[in-house]
Amino acid sequence: MKNKIENIRREQGILQDEMAKALGVSRQTISSLENGRYNPSIMLAYKIAKYFGMTIEDIFVFEEEEI
Repeated sequence: MKNKIENIRREQGILQDEMAKALGVSRQTISSLENGRYNPSIMLAYKIAKYFGMTIEDIFVFEEEEI
């Protein structure tokens, strides 16, 4: 699943460390999410969306062939 986390985070001037602390995860988790190496749990996806003040669909790009 693709996502727009890095772009949104940079647009808002947020560092990976800041975001990680706010979400209760490691900076490596944020990096892995941004690089597409890790798909978040639904709870983490919800926390990320809430953190940015967006919906999950605004951040994560679901592609049909992934099913």
